[in-house]
Parts: sequence; structure tokens; C-alpha cells
Amino acid sequence: MEPNVSLEEGWNILEDLTTNADQFQQKLLEEILTKNAGTEYLKRFLDGHADKELFKKKVPITNYDGIKPYIERIVVNGEPSDILLAEPIIGITLSSGTSRGQAKMMPLTNKQLDLLTYCRSLERSVASKFLDGLEQGKQMQLLFVRPEIYVPSGLPARPILTSYHNSKNFEKYESSLYTSPISTILCLDSKQSIYCQFLCGLLQRDEVICIGAVFASVLFRAIRFLEDYWRELCSNIRTGHLSDWITDTGCKNALSLMLTKPNPEQADLIEDACNSKSWEGIIRKLWPKSKYVDVIATGSMAQYLSSLEFYCGGIPIVSMPYASSESFLGINLKPLSKPSDVSYTLVPNVSYFEFLPVMHQEQVTNEAHSNTESNESLTQKQIKKEEIEAVELVNVKLGQCYELVVTTVTGLYRYSIGDLLMVTGFHNNAPQFQFVRKQDVVLSVDVEKTSEDELLEAMAQAKLLIKPFHLVLTDYTSYADVSTVPGHYVLFWELKIEGSADLPEFKPMTIEQCCSTVEESLNYLYKNCRKGNTVGPLEIRVVEQGTFDALMDFYISKGSSVSQYKTPRCIKLEEAFKILDSRVVGRYFSQKVPA
Repeated sequence: MEPNVSLEEGWNILEDLTTNADQFQQKLLEEILTKNAGTEYLKRFLDGHADKELFKKKVPITNYDGIKPYIERIVVNGEPSDILLAEPIIGITLSSGTSRGQAKMMPLTNKQLDLLTYCRSLERSVASKFLDGLEQGKQMQLLFVRPEIYVPSGLPARPILTSYHNSKNFEKYESSLYTSPISTILCLDSKQSIYCQFLCGLLQRDEVICIGAVFASVLFRAIRFLEDYWRELCSNIRTGHLSDWITDTGCKNALSLMLTKPNPEQADLIEDACNSKSWEGIIRKLWPKSKYVDVIATGSMAQYLSSLEFYCGGIPIVSMPYASSESFLGINLKPLSKPSDVSYTLVPNVSYFEFLPVMHQEQVTNEAHSNTESNESLTQKQIKKEEIEAVELVNVKLGQCYELVVTTVTGLYRYSIGDLLMVTGFHNNAPQFQFVRKQDVVLSVDVEKTSEDELLEAMAQAKLLIKPFHLVLTDYTSYADVSTVPGHYVLFWELKIEGSADLPEFKPMTIEQCCSTVEESLNYLYKNCRKGNTVGPLEIRVVEQGTFDALMDFYISKGSSVSQYKTPRCIKLEEAFKILDSRVVGRYFSQKVPA
């Protein structure tokens, strides 16, 4: 497979893949088994046979804990990688660590980097089908890397995008598409990196047709950085001189080729836009030819949508890829759909996909209303692990929710990603899925369970109460506090005034009403526990501005990267909790039991 495909041929390839999805899936599984049947992991179950039916019958569905002993033998003991996969390992991929509380380690191969190049080029083909003129400009993608570390066996370990941005594939096939020179992306000082990437993007502002970052949260924080540094950036452009605090050699060399002379006219235009009383539409003002904003804005990233829409000034926000540290997964084939309506089509020749049917939270709530069982027996019924048969990609049913299971080219066999997806439609013979939530992000202090998507919806309702006061919820997370009796939910909120850097002021009653609104939005089991006093009143702890930046810095220090960082929606690490709790400026409780 050629790692990169042209804009013209990409859509035709996707049509073939989705029309013949099952054939591509079966061929890929056969290739994976033929190549890896002799590995120690698969020999335990298949005795060296590469039989697809035997694979589905004998190889158990597992998660990270199931493969962790093999990874550790490779990483710590230096054992040959063929205990898990036949292809040589070139490094170790580190997950962000925000879901589990610590990073997962997974094999990295050249094949995986080629597949990532392939899928990213398919993404660009889809975008170009729905948006004209993308080949006539550049993208200002804010991309970042993490320092690599070396595990005891000598292999480099780093996040998947750090590996990709350091790869020959990225340099050959993608680097020319962006306003940021490679050296500014590879700069290990994130502050110098983002400053120089913004400077490059502003110097080329008339060529920019797309602004983006991996996640909506990254772009949101980048705009806040720009609010603090636009005057200095204008000064650099006006004088043709780079700020002295930029000391990274790669950044200095790259800017020496771009910042070649004073440009007061450009500086004046940028200054006029940034000096506006409101930053509404600032992205359109600074990059007037931009056609779309490219960020993942689904799932927990939906929290940042209203803020980004404020900055975009009508430029569409496009969520293209669905991916994880384990594998690239899917593409949004309708890029101009609203982020809340986005569905992803899984790419059938990248990983082999299976699906475990699960009950979505809404179904659980409906059942709870009509069920006469006790809360405890209902909850046990909800979480009981049945022997459910996994179904293949083309056999999923419309409207059904599934847990995603993958078999990859990197030694993950029948591995649960931990994502819950719902089938929303089909493109040719390939199903399309909406991301529902991460399976392991759940709040619980008694028999109730509150999922990430449920919490997100509750936040949306509460935000309506603070909007008339021009307050913006810039970020949030949650914590199950069982140190009290009864235990209760704690939400950490960081607030700001819309379009202003001033500290927010509000009446305690407003936040107390938000507490009650959140509780009213939660599921039947939660409300029942509140009525029975087995769960205490929900609490909102308002934190000082910059708290969630400090939380991000903490996770980055633990191995996450700026590009891949997502605010954890449920705090599990005690150190992370202390960072938040030490910056609390107000505590507010729900004043009534939800109906």
C-alpha cells in the first residue's frame, strides 16, 4: 500500500473500501494471523494455526491489562518483540494517560506509521471534496511533540503523534502543507514552539486556508495564548526582529528565513484586529481566507465548541479523524455536518474491527423507570459481564451501541479500545458510528453510575444559567468524593467573563442553582440515591483562572503531549486532585433534592 494518496484518488479509494468493507476486513485479518500466528501470544490459543474462525472462538477479548505482561517483557526485560508480533518494533507508543491515570505502552512499527500517513491523506481527500481551493493555500496546524524517553530495553518511547512528526513520512508527505516549519513543531519547549508557530502563521496569514490543532481544547488554549502575546508578535513583525527569549536553535533558524525585514503594514492589520473590544470572529479577522477550522470537537471536546464558535466568526468547525493511541480508526465523510451530528466511518483495511453489544445509558434509565427491582440488583444487571458474542463490522445494527474491539498490525488481538459507539447509518456497505463515550470514565459513589456523555449534557444545561451573566465555563472535571458520608459528586469549574480577562464575579445562588440543574439532568438511579440519602448533594468548586493549565502541565510532566492532551473528565489521581483543590476560590452545594 502506498503510504500517501493524492487528493483526486482518495475519495475513490474510500468508495471502494466502503463498498467492499467485509472483503477488506477478512483479507486484513487473514494477513495479520498469517504473519503472527507463530508469536507466543497467539500460539497459546491457536497452536500456530492462522484460522479466522478459530481466532474468534479461542482468542479472548482483552484490554490493556491482558497484554501488559507481554509489553513489560519487551520494554523492561528486553525480550524479542516476536513474543507479541512478527514485525520489528521501532519504538513504544505512550498514550496520554488522562483516562487511566497513567500512560499505556504499546508497540510502534513502521507499518503503523505508513497507515497513519495513508489515513491522513484520505482525510485531506474528503475535506477537498466538500471544500474548494484547499490545494491553493497552507494550513496553520498547531502541532507539538514530547521529548522521547528510553525504556530499559533501549527502545524510544513517546506519544504516537510525536513519533509521527519525527518520521520521514511526515517530512516527505505533509510538512510542506503547513505554515509551521518542522523545526518549530519539533521544538521541545512548548511555549517557544507555539509562539513561533503563531508567528509563522501570521506572517503567512494571506495564504492560510485552514486553522487547526488535534483537539478543540488545544486550539482554545492556543487562542488564549495569543490573547497574551499578540502585541509582542506584532512587534516582531513590525521590526523584523525575533524576541530575544526565543533561544531554540531550530526556531531561530526557521524564523531567520521568514522574518527577513520589517513589515509595519502587516503588523498594523493584525493589531487592528486584536485591539477590538471583543475577540468574536478573531480567527476570520486574522486569517481571512480560512475555509474551516480543523479540530476534534466530538465527545468531551464538545465542551469547547461554543468558545471556538465565538472565535471562528462563522467559519465551519470540522472534526475529521477518529483515532486512538492504539490505531487510526475512522474518518468523518460528511465534514460540514455539525460537530454534534458527526459520525465516523471506520477504515476497513487499517484494523480488524469487532463489536460487543452494550446497553446505552438512556436504555438503562428507561429500564430503571419501569423496573421494580431494587437499585442494587438493577445496577448489578447493568454492569454484569455476560458472554456476549462479538459481531463483525458489516453485521452491526442501526441504533445499537457497541464496545469497540480491534485487532491491529501492532500486536493487539481482540483488544477493547474502551470506546462506546452507536451505529447511526451506512456509507455504501460500511456502517457509520457516533462516539458515545469512553467506557472507563464513570462517576460513582454508591450503586449509581454517571457516564461522561451524561455529565457533558448536564454541563450544557447548567451553562444556560450562567450565560445571561456573560460567564463562560472554560473547563471542568469531576471527582467522586467518598471522604464524606454520604459520598457526593464534586465538579471543579473554571470560569471567565466572556470576551474579557477580568476576574468573574457572581452570586453564590447562581452556582447553587447550577448544582441543582446538574443533578436534575442526571439519571434515575442517581436521583433515587439522592432521595434515599446514599449520595450527598452535588458540589461545585470554582477554581482560580489558570488552574486547568496547571492540570495540563501536570499530565504533560507525566508523559502526555500538548497535542494529545485531553482534560480528564473524572479525576482519579490524588496528585491531580490536589492541584485542583489547592486552587479552589469558592464551594457551592445543591440546595434541593432532584425530583
